[in-house]
Amino acid sequence: MMRLKTLFAAALLCLSAAAGAHRFHMGITELAFNERTRSTEIVHTYMAHDIEALLMNTYGRQFDLTDPEDQAVLRKYVEGRFWLKGPDGARLPVRWVGMTTDSQSVVIYQELENTPLSKTAAIHQGVLVDFLPDQVNTVNLNNAGAIRSLTFTQAAVEQPAQQDTP
Repeated sequence: MMRLKTLFAAALLCLSAAAGAHRFHMGITELAFNERTRSTEIVHTYMAHDIEALLMNTYGRQFDLTDPEDQAVLRKYVEGRFWLKGPDGARLPVRWVGMTTDSQSVVIYQELENTPLSKTAAIHQGVLVDFLPDQVNTVNLNNAGAIRSLTFTQAAVEQPAQQDTP
């Protein structure tokens, strides 16, 4: 009897862990200047489950993110919610490079050609925050080895890219 209770308790613990395994929603974006290409490279990583839920909820169908047509739908969504601004407030020409996906994550590659990170005045990062109110996106800026992180939420989707100097 004691063994059955222990087994039952262990099963409940596993089930509750599985149910709570996806209680947070986050994305990571890395921006870094590549000296060799003279471009700022942008890499976004999101949980595959969140991207799939967004697309299913928005379009009412399953998406195959290995299909170029389905990738184009996600591309349009991301480009409408992530951008960089120059010192004049105008959007900088961020180019879509491609994406990879697996069962855990969706990784999106973009590039700001022939432009150092220092030319970026502001970052707008609203991917998934319109769909998941508790979504938190972290943007890591790697400027010549000096790394700084910014946190974007539904309440703060745009922030200055450069630190004010005292």
